[in-house]
Amino acid sequence: MKKIAIVTGASSGMGQWFARTAHEYVKFDELWIIARRADRLEALASELSGTEVRAIPMDLTDKAAVATLPGLLTEADAEVVLLVNAAGFGKFQSVENVSPSAAESMLALNCGALMDMCYTILPFMKSGAKILNIASVAAFQPVPYVTEYAATKAFVLSFSRGLWKELRPKGITVTALCPYWTKTEFFDVANNRSSQDMVKYFNAMYEPEDVVRRGWRDLLKGRDLSTFGLVARAQLLLVKLLPHRLVMWIWCLQQHIPQ
Repeated sequence: MKKIAIVTGASSGMGQWFARTAHEYVKFDELWIIARRADRLEALASELSGTEVRAIPMDLTDKAAVATLPGLLTEADAEVVLLVNAAGFGKFQSVENVSPSAAESMLALNCGALMDMCYTILPFMKSGAKILNIASVAAFQPVPYVTEYAATKAFVLSFSRGLWKELRPKGITVTALCPYWTKTEFFDVANNRSSQDMVKYFNAMYEPEDVVRRGWRDLLKGRDLSTFGLVARAQLLLVKLLPHRLVMWIWCLQQHIPQ
C-alpha cells in the first residue's frame, strides 16, 4: 500500500511551505499537491527533487472535482498519512464592499472545501495519520472589516478541534494552525490597493517558514491548536479575558477606523 501525503493550496503561501518541507517531518511514498494553478504546481513539483510528487490541478470548491479523489486514491492503493488543508483567502474590506460572489467563494473554499476534503480523505486514513487545517488568530473573536474571513476561520477552528476529539480514539490527530500576520501572497488577494482597504496597520509580521515549522512541531505532538509568536499568544490571551465589544473597539482604533 502506497503512503500518500496531500497538501491543498500548495501553489502559494503556507501551503507551498508545507509541501516543500513535508518530507522532513512525515514518511510517505508520494506527495500529492492540489491547487487551481497548474503552472505553479508543476513548478513546485520540479523543485522537489528526490520526492515523488503528483500535481493535481483542481478547484476545491467544485464538489464534482473533489469527488474524483477517492477513485484516484483507490487506484493508487493509497493510505493517506497526512492531509494539510491550506487553501483559503480573505478580504480586508467592509461587508458592503465585498461582492456577494467573493463572499460566497470565501465561504465555499475556507469552510466547505476544507470540510469536504476531511470527509473525503478520512476513509483512507489509519492510526497514526495526521490532519492540519489552517485557521487564524482571527478565529477567536469577531474582526470588523475582515468579518467574513474571521467567521470562516472560526468555523475551521471549531470544526478542527471537535474533529481532534472525535478522532483521537482512532489514533488520528487534527491540528488547527492559527497564524498571526504572515508574509505570504494572502495579502495580494486580501488588499484591493484602494481606498476600500480598511486594514492597514500590522503590529507584527511573521515569516511563513517560522509559522510552518511551529505547525509541524505541534502536529507531530498531537496538539489540537498551534500558533507562533509572542504577539499572537498575547492576543489569544487578551481576547479570552476581554469582552469582544472592547476587542473590536481596540481593533478599529488601531486601524484608524471611525466608530
